[in-house]
Amino acid sequence: MNKNTLEDLFKNLENDFDTENPNLGHQKRFLNKLNTQNSSMNNTNKNLWKAFIGIAASIALLISLFLFSPKEANTTDLASISPEMAKVESVFTASLSRELENLNSEDMPEYQELIVDALFKLKVLEEDYNQLIIGLKAYPKDELILDAMILNFQSRINVIEDTKEKIKEQNNINKQVSII
Repeated sequence: MNKNTLEDLFKNLENDFDTENPNLGHQKRFLNKLNTQNSSMNNTNKNLWKAFIGIAASIALLISLFLFSPKEANTTDLASISPEMAKVESVFTASLSRELENLNSEDMPEYQELIVDALFKLKVLEEDYNQLIIGLKAYPKDELILDAMILNFQSRINVIEDTKEKIKEQNNINKQVSII
C-alpha cells in the first residue's frame, strides 16, 4: 500500500476507533480473570499429562507384546542350538512375560513414567538381542554369543525387577507421607 492509501484509510476510520476509558477497577478484574483462567489451564495441563502418560504406557505395552510375541520358525535363536538352550529360552521368555504382565498391572498414573522408562530399556535390550541373533546365524556355535544372549534375558528381567522395586519404594514413601 502506498502512503496516500494508508492516510485515506485512517481518515475513513477516524470516527470508528474506541476512545473511551474503561470503568474503574477494570484492570484488576481483568487480571483476576486471567489468573483464574491460568490456574484452570494448569490443572487441565496436569490432567492431560496424566492421560498422555497412560496412553504412552499403553502403546509401550502393545509394542512390548509385539516384541515378545513368538517369532518365525525359520529364525536362528537359542532354541535352534540345542534342546537345553530351548529350555533356557522358554524359561526366560515365560518369566519375562509374567513379570511384564505384573509390571503393567500397576495402573497408577504416578508409576507410568517408571513403567514407560522400563519398557524403553526393554526395547533397547530386545534390539541388542536381535543383533545377537544375527551374529548367531553367522557363528551358530559361538559360546560368547550364546552367553551374551542369556545375559540379555537376565538383563531384561533385572530391568523389570528394578522397576517393580522402585514402584514399591515410591508406594512406601507415599504411605509414610499420608500417615504423617
